Order: sequence, then structure tokens, then C-alpha cells
Amino acid sequence: MKGIILAGGSATRLYPLSKAISKQIMPVYDKPMIYYPLSTLMLAGINEVLIISTPRDLPMFRELLGTGEHLGMRFEYKIQDVPNGLAQAFVLGADFLAGEKGCLILGDNLFYGQGFSAMLKRAAAIEKGACVFGYYVKDPRAYGVVEFDNEGKVLSLEEKPAVPKSHYAVPGLYFYDETVTEKAANLKPSARGEYEITDLNNLYLKEGTLHVELFGRGFAWLDTGNCDSLLEAANFVETIQNRQGFYVSCIEEIAWRNGWIDNHQLQKLGMEMGKTEYGKYLLELVK
Repeated sequence: MKGIILAGGSATRLYPLSKAISKQIMPVYDKPMIYYPLSTLMLAGINEVLIISTPRDLPMFRELLGTGEHLGMRFEYKIQDVPNGLAQAFVLGADFLAGEKGCLILGDNLFYGQGFSAMLKRAAAIEKGACVFGYYVKDPRAYGVVEFDNEGKVLSLEEKPAVPKSHYAVPGLYFYDETVTEKAANLKPSARGEYEITDLNNLYLKEGTLHVELFGRGFAWLDTGNCDSLLEAANFVETIQNRQGFYVSCIEEIAWRNGWIDNHQLQKLGMEMGKTEYGKYLLELVK
């Protein structure tokens, strides 16, 4: 399975910050925002990733992440000139996926919780169909809402419903089988003029192959799309790291634990970061 990070689109909720710097390059506590969705793909065992962004922002991602070789990964980059909907990522990424299964994650989503890696690996192992996730929210009217049966089979998907059929919102993380590029290519623009991810998911729903994994009560999903949620996410990461001593979404550590780089390579990455706390943490891992 290959992964796609959609890091483009409008950043108006962060204006004027977005005028100064790309939203996904902005730090969430001690690391760039894009590290968080990238680490999610890595925890799923995905080491080939396409990053889609705007003409202005893409060079910054390329400078930050490079080819991915230093992590035992492969990164490719694609420009999205106009944000025409999430499902367009699979049209832009068709050559990259090359007929393989694909996972899409939004560039401003942060996930953290016990058992997350196991959930991701189950979703990545899907042979037929698609898997979305459900996160319980107090007021689901502002989200895409998923209704499902006792076996996790999806019954309906609605976008910002006035009367939601459940309290489970759908976060920006989606796993699909190899038919996703063909399905996405056949979508028609919505009334908003966009290729909607809900329309893509509904194609799988009609086939009866769309399933849902539920995040438990202790799980954290943070959408860092506005200034308040950006601050909340930074405070959350700071609390976890300072209390436990483990780093959240440390992509170098994940690559090492996945066996994509060895002790020597991890030590080299730590030394390149000099005397920073982040670099010291990497060096402590291989002592």
C-alpha cells in the first residue's frame, strides 16, 4: 500500500499566519505539522508517500523532507493548482499509486492513542473495499457523519447533516483498495464544484465494502486547521512528551523501529540535529 498526504487547499482559517508560512510547515509544539500525518502513514507500514500541495508550498516540503532516503522511505511530490476536493488526490496520484492500494490523510490531522498502530495495520491489510474511521464527538453537525451496524459495516454517510444519525465524525484518514483511482476518475463535481471524498466513499458503500474502525474514548484526534486547535494540539503534544519522555510523531524513531534504518543511520540523524532536545532524544534511543 502507498500513502498520499494532501497538504494543499485553503488555509484561510489561519490567515494571516498562512500568508507568512505554509500551514503544514508551521510547528505543532516541536516539529512541523506534516510530521504528524506522515508518522501515521509510517505506523501503518507505508514507506512510499506522495505529498500533494500548492505551487507555493511544495518546494518547502521538498526541502524539508527530501527524497525520504534518510528514513528508508520514498517521497514524491505533486502540485495541486486548485483545491478541487479531497478525492482529486487520487486523480493526481494515479501514476504514483500505479494500480496499488492507497491511503489518504489530510496534512493537518493529528492522531494519538493506544492501539493506533494495530488499527492502522488492519486497515492497510484490507483486500477489498475501503475503511474509514469514526470518532465520537459531542456535536457532529459540523462533520461528515458515519452510521454503522454492530459489525462495523457502514449504513450511511452524510456531510454536515442537520439531524445526524450518529455521534461519529469521519476524520481525514481513509484506506482504499486498488480500485480507488478508477472510482475517483469517474466522479462528477458536486454542487460546490469539488470532487468530494464522501462521493468516493459512497461508491464503496453501494458495493457493500465500506467499513469503519472506531476510535475509543481515550483516543485523540485533533484537526489543526485553525489557531485555537493549533494551540490545543501543541499543548497536547507538550504534555505527553514532558510527562512520559516519549516523543509524539518522531518520524526518525518510527523509521528505526520499523527496521527501515539501522542504529548507525539513526545516530547520524541525531548528530545532524546538534545539541537540540530532539537530536538528543534520537541519540538516547541507540545508547
